[in-house]
Amino acid sequence: MRSMEGRPLEESQLVELARRGDADAYERLVRQHQDVAFRAAYLVAGDAGEAEEAVQVGFINAYYALDRFRPGAPFRPWLLRIVTNEARNRRRSAGRRARLALHAAGAQLPGDAAPSPETVALGSERQQELLTALEALTERDRLVIAYRYFFDMSEAEMAEALACPAGTVKSRLSRALGKLRAQMTELGKLEGEQL
Repeated sequence: MRSMEGRPLEESQLVELARRGDADAYERLVRQHQDVAFRAAYLVAGDAGEAEEAVQVGFINAYYALDRFRPGAPFRPWLLRIVTNEARNRRRSAGRRARLALHAAGAQLPGDAAPSPETVALGSERQQELLTALEALTERDRLVIAYRYFFDMSEAEMAEALACPAGTVKSRLSRALGKLRAQMTELGKLEGEQL
């Protein structure tokens, strides 16, 4: 879908068209945000199948709630709030504990250099420590860290997605990072005792 000048439509234009009932515009919004919506749902649900269901239901709920979307507001944080609420509801109704299983991309080396086996082993071990530490945090702490560092959201977008003031986002992120550091330290001590 292109505007009359031949340029792609901006997200705000797609949202406005979708609000007027343009299914193609909403489909484009879905395609643009489905990956980040899945990752956010997965952070909350801890299960790929549940996350997929939450995303599907979340997109349907968002479509029917478009008349309540504030024109000019960023779409992604609004959508992520709907999707994470759906994932949270699914997790609660299933009675499961949330587990985090983020798959961080491996470090890229410059050029075609392949990492040494030692580097791969250490990186994998460190990644597992980080995942274990993240899993020990509350959902609220995991979300604020993920929104900032995994989804690269601005403070304003985070505030919108978390439904709180920007100042609160800063303090939540600071506390969550402190808890993550403490978890990493504790894991390091436990591993030292096991050796």
